[in-house]
Amino acid sequence: MLTTHPFDDDKLKEECGVFGVYNVDDAAAMTALGLHALQHRGQEAAGITSFDGNEFHTHRALGHVAGNFDQEEVIGRLKGRMAAGHVRYSTSGGTSLRNVQPLYADLSVGGFAVAHNGNISNAEKLRKELVRRGSIFQSTSDTEVIIHLVATSGFRTLLDRLIDALKQVEGAYSLICMTNEGMIVCRDPLGIRPLVMGKLDDGNYIFASETVALDIVGAEYIRSVEPGEMIVASHNGLTSHHPFPKQPSRPCIFEHVYFSRPDSIVNGSSVYSVRKAIGAVLAEEIPVEADYVIPVPDSGTPAALGYAEAANIPFELGIIRSHYVGRTFIQPGDGVRHLGVKLKHNANKPLVEGKRIILVDDSIVRGTTSLKIVQMMREAGAAEVHMRIASPPTSHSCFYGVDTPEREKLLASRFTVEEMCDFIQADSLGFISIDGLYRATGEKERNQAQPQHCDACFTGCYPTTLTDLDEVEQPNQLKLLNEQVVRSERT
Repeated sequence: MLTTHPFDDDKLKEECGVFGVYNVDDAAAMTALGLHALQHRGQEAAGITSFDGNEFHTHRALGHVAGNFDQEEVIGRLKGRMAAGHVRYSTSGGTSLRNVQPLYADLSVGGFAVAHNGNISNAEKLRKELVRRGSIFQSTSDTEVIIHLVATSGFRTLLDRLIDALKQVEGAYSLICMTNEGMIVCRDPLGIRPLVMGKLDDGNYIFASETVALDIVGAEYIRSVEPGEMIVASHNGLTSHHPFPKQPSRPCIFEHVYFSRPDSIVNGSSVYSVRKAIGAVLAEEIPVEADYVIPVPDSGTPAALGYAEAANIPFELGIIRSHYVGRTFIQPGDGVRHLGVKLKHNANKPLVEGKRIILVDDSIVRGTTSLKIVQMMREAGAAEVHMRIASPPTSHSCFYGVDTPEREKLLASRFTVEEMCDFIQADSLGFISIDGLYRATGEKERNQAQPQHCDACFTGCYPTTLTDLDEVEQPNQLKLLNEQVVRSERT
């Protein structure tokens, strides 16, 4: 049986990544390179669509970029000087080829391809209405809702149709769209999901989810696409539009904690520097005496470095990660599953034996990984095992393009920190405070009335309405109310 590796199924899945190239030779080949740099954001599928001035060409496949887009015959079929690519983790819709992006449609105003990072939180409601009006969907992805809204809009130009469509959706989106006339990129009015712009030369533009994708193709970073901004790249040059009412931005704070690569710049800040600062704040807020600070590889490493420096405790690699194990492995039985835990991470026993150690990780989701890591350190002979987490307790689900478990499966939604500590069998457990996290990102503190980030996974403070979720929960609430009425009448 093929299954997710046990250290992977207890992590928040990294939504998606998008990359676009306008007016560049070998655009598809460059897009494939950009997607390699964004592979961490989505590892289930990848796709590239190109335009040669007359026709759109698409190749989509399940699996990683490598193996699907490193073949000359594949890239050779994706002709043109404009291309858009997408790496995917399925947050909306299942894992099947029909959901792999970019999605493409022939509209009355010409070809239209779209790559989307984020999640439309009223997609189901919009979809039902579109189907009622005659739309025929080819996928289960929320992204296709945008295509149908564009197709059925009463406006004349494709740009106006896209604006009309996006005014009907709620949630998070960073979009790279391709038309016969050029490329349109846009970011939701709150800027929840990231999107940046770069250039190779004058008139040659690159758009990507992270700056690291610009680095790999040698592009110069210009700036972030602003929340609510729509940029059009065409033969007329670059034009910027702001068609939506301006709102205080709410970029996802978890990009700093885990999602983005540490060598990226997010919202003007070095991710690596922010993660080190998070570790320093952790050491200040929740100190403990120990012999070593040990990162849980690889996402906990920068925070562990920051903790060790601030606490003046040696930083050591007490867990060794194998980089030759993929996200899946063969699991014929429970016995091998237990042994399989050590395929990816193994304790550095000579180092940790008899020592008091502080483990630093980015988050706790279900808690199963933390339990296994603590047990691993115990079995290696650690005298004390303390765990420090570089984010506040993850107590709420995300509805903006991150695949989180249902809330009842989140350990922090069910247990106090003390109970979580007992569950993972650590000697102590501590999380950075929400204000401490904000300080690490460069803010003075969290503005309670108007938070500067989307931090809903920690606070439950969602920056948009959640229409689809509300419509699911309301019938259940009515059912509970009716049951209470019946019980009351019976008594």
